[in-house]
Amino acid sequence: AQNTEKLDATNQDFVPRQVIVDLESTVIDEIRQGPYRDLFHPEFLLNANEDAANNFARGHYTIGKENIDATSELIRKLTDNSENVQGFIINHAVGGGTGSGLGGLVLERLSVDYRKKSKIGFEVYPSPNLSPVIVEAYNGLLATHLLLDYTEVSLVLDNEAI
Repeated sequence: AQNTEKLDATNQDFVPRQVIVDLESTVIDEIRQGPYRDLFHPEFLLNANEDAANNFARGHYTIGKENIDATSELIRKLTDNSENVQGFIINHAVGGGTGSGLGGLVLERLSVDYRKKSKIGFEVYPSPNLSPVIVEAYNGLLATHLLLDYTEVSLVLDNEAI
């Protein structure tokens, strides 16, 4: 089980603070029940009951918009328990609806709530050789527009090269 004392860093261990969000529940359930479940505090694993179906608009305007407040609340809890937040690192794939749509919403909310904090993104861009989903390129394009507005640094990773 998770050692909640590690969240306070009273034992002087390195304490990574992170929120893991996915609109599809099976991915988060796998983390909750898998071999790495002790690495993550279960309170900071958030999922919805309906995924974005590889659609930027669903992740940004409908399903994602319904979940952004819960995501922001978890981020607020972590930052309130930190002495000096330096910034945020966002990891997401921009080919799907959650990574592009909800990822953009999260970046937008971070820019409003934590205006002076750095936001660094690690974005995995889709490869046409690996996925038959035709809209991945469009999702990536729409997400790129948001990344230009809301991140200071974006490290672009090619899904095929990984």
